Parts: sequence; structure tokens; C-alpha cells
Amino acid sequence: MKQHRYRVTLEHLTDAEGVRSTHEPLQFEVGNHDDIIAIVRRMRSRGDFDEHAATAFAVGLKLFSEVMLEQKDHPLFAGFRPQFQQFMKELKKGPALPADPLGK
Repeated sequence: MKQHRYRVTLEHLTDAEGVRSTHEPLQFEVGNHDDIIAIVRRMRSRGDFDEHAATAFAVGLKLFSEVMLEQKDHPLFAGFRPQFQQFMKELKKGPALPADPLGK
């Protein structure tokens, strides 16, 4: 299957106490059947989350789901697959509409 190629870099800036990290950046290359940048843009425009949360959500979800897709027969995913598929269907429907305060 043809894939988009990405280089992912993760830098640990500070620990939970605000102390500057001594970790070296983590960098790896990965493929994905989707254009992750386009998906990030769509997630940002949906308005479900702020820009940073939408970006983290979209990137994390796409990295995770590609591993799950490529390792579809791995027993680790067996019990989770049906719920994940349902989650993805709901996500692809679009953003949830806010409740009408007037009950209409």
C-alpha cells in the first residue's frame, strides 16, 4: 500500500515540576495511508478542541490507528477493535452540535 511518509520528533521540554529535561529528543519515521497534515487541519476546523488539543488528538489518533491497521491480527487489539471502529464512525460524522439552550 502506498503511504505518506513522516518524520516525528518529540522533545521533552520540562518535567512535571518545570525542571528542564535532559532527555534527548525522540525521532522516528513512519508511514500512514492518510495525509495527517490535512486531517489535523480538519480537526482544528471542527471546533471540538482548541488548536493544540486538536493537533495532539489527530496526530496521536492517526499514529495509533495506523499501527492497529498494520497489526490487525495482533491479539492486543482484538477486544478493542469493535469499539474503535464505532468511535471512528462517530468521529467521521462530524462535530457534535451544541445543545439548544431553549430546548428546540
